[in-house]
Amino acid sequence: MLPLDIAACKTIAVIGPNANSRVALTGNYHGTASRYITVLEGIQDLVGEKCRVLYSEGCALGRDRVEALARPGDRLAEAAVTARNSDTVILVLGLDETLEGEEGDAGNSYYSGDKEDLLLPPSQRLLLEKVLAEGKPTVVVLMAGSAIDLGVAGSAANAILLSWYPGSYGGKAVAELLFGLSSPSGKLPVTFYRNAALSEMPDFTDYSLRGRTYRYYTGTPLYPFGYGLTYGNCYVEAVSGNRKGVCVTAVNSGAVAAEDVLELYLCDEGSPLAPPNPVLCAFRRVRLAAGKRKTFEVTLDPLAFTVVTEDGERIPGSGPWSLYAGFGAPDPRTWELTGNVSFRLPIAEEP
Repeated sequence: MLPLDIAACKTIAVIGPNANSRVALTGNYHGTASRYITVLEGIQDLVGEKCRVLYSEGCALGRDRVEALARPGDRLAEAAVTARNSDTVILVLGLDETLEGEEGDAGNSYYSGDKEDLLLPPSQRLLLEKVLAEGKPTVVVLMAGSAIDLGVAGSAANAILLSWYPGSYGGKAVAELLFGLSSPSGKLPVTFYRNAALSEMPDFTDYSLRGRTYRYYTGTPLYPFGYGLTYGNCYVEAVSGNRKGVCVTAVNSGAVAAEDVLELYLCDEGSPLAPPNPVLCAFRRVRLAAGKRKTFEVTLDPLAFTVVTEDGERIPGSGPWSLYAGFGAPDPRTWELTGNVSFRLPIAEEP
């Protein structure tokens, strides 16, 4: 669905509690900017008079009603009508600094620091369900500082853009990405787990990390560490090199220029001290014009070929080593990335 075509979007519905929120732009730990541009304002500024933009708050961020004296779900009907009378829906959901932070409060589950689960608050889940039921092409924009599991609704939406907390001018950046003035190029720095998997994971105070983080997790993540799409179609065509560095030939077979992040992962397949999954050892942001190929050199840190003992001592790994190169994280079970061309390169000891 993305990027959106302004000419085809005659009427756009911008819906959601974070659509016109300044608080959701800045997240935690921030100063005061001289100007703020919300997602709604960014879209209005970009499309100008070319499109009609409708707006509905839809629901409160974490409570069951927007107005204190109203009934629960007091903005749901408005949101449904707004979506029904549009050609395209941009649904802006997520969290802000009032919902997530560093300190929890068990008696105040939706206005505290530590989250009890990976789901959106019930008010937003209901809004998402009501809007998707209208059957209009829908983009979900998530503004949050942590992993969120949208559940079945995640696959029902046509597209999802994770903006994190994008800053005071974040609405301008989001609008430019949605309408293709720029191509998304970020990669996930954390694993997005399925909410149902939390009960299977070790206690957070278990610092061995077994069973969590991309290096040790053996389940199927919602979105893996290193995941991220662009409007181009970048893939790795060839890899060569040794322990000092590699040359990676990449191609963008898409119709638009794109920035993307080339990711390199190493796996020590012989040492019992090595993490079971491939470990990120290098990355490089690259720009590829449409229909072009280019070769990039990436240096490998010698520390990447080491492991850590139970006593915290770093020692040389025992190999054999395999290196993965691609524009996303590999599946450790297959070393392949769906929809991409990836390479597994055995790397021997240097003489």
